[in-house]
Amino acid sequence: MENKVAAKLDVQAYLDRIGYTGPIDGSAETLAQLQERHLHTIPYENFDILNGVPLSLEVPDLFDKIVKRHRGGYCFELNALFSWLLRELRFKVTDYFARFWRDEPNTPPKRRHHVLKVEAKGKSYLCDVGVGGIVPRRPIQMVEGLVQEQGDEIYKLERDPYFGWMLYEKKRGEWSEIFSFTEEPQLPKDYIMASFWCEHAPESIFRKSPMVAIRTAEGRNSVNGDEFRIFTKDSVRAFKPESEEEFQEALKNHFGIVL
Repeated sequence: MENKVAAKLDVQAYLDRIGYTGPIDGSAETLAQLQERHLHTIPYENFDILNGVPLSLEVPDLFDKIVKRHRGGYCFELNALFSWLLRELRFKVTDYFARFWRDEPNTPPKRRHHVLKVEAKGKSYLCDVGVGGIVPRRPIQMVEGLVQEQGDEIYKLERDPYFGWMLYEKKRGEWSEIFSFTEEPQLPKDYIMASFWCEHAPESIFRKSPMVAIRTAEGRNSVNGDEFRIFTKDSVRAFKPESEEEFQEALKNHFGIVL
């Protein structure tokens, strides 16, 4: 009984962290609201990697970092914990490895992204809360060729004979790849090696500079190197903090991160 009570308390703390107060009914709309709230409240960030703090993909450690200490993380952390939450809420979840194509001039050399397939009322959806760039704010129904609009963003899934499912985004009238994945279920331990590479490899992009992003009601906030960018529907404001104290204050104000 104590373990069940503790699990319920943990789930409620997670729901409080993302500000979700809606029904828990296993519906596609509930799933969509959970994902959207997550993207608007928990930032994508790589400060532990930059600061040499060892990462853990164990759920209790992720819960402590993201829920209790109000930090963020990157895909292997965020989607691992979100996967745990969805399972606790009785969604059927399958974890996959993905190959990230956006901004890659050639075929990406490795799979280094974690995504989720989630079942809701008999339909399958692609869910992802672990990307720093713009990705679907709501789950994408896994139907080949179905164009799915989310505000001013447009997505679709197609099947590639070699790379499996390919998620596309439409920009300026052209379709471009975001990431691909095959339907080979993964265990939590399967992500350890890829995450270790991202954390330690000299060529890993996660070791080079701060990568921070979060959705907002007005648009999106991000950090690129030492420059903060505050996007709204009609404008973007960019600034560079002049001291470490100003940098830390901007992190707190625009992302809720306290290092």
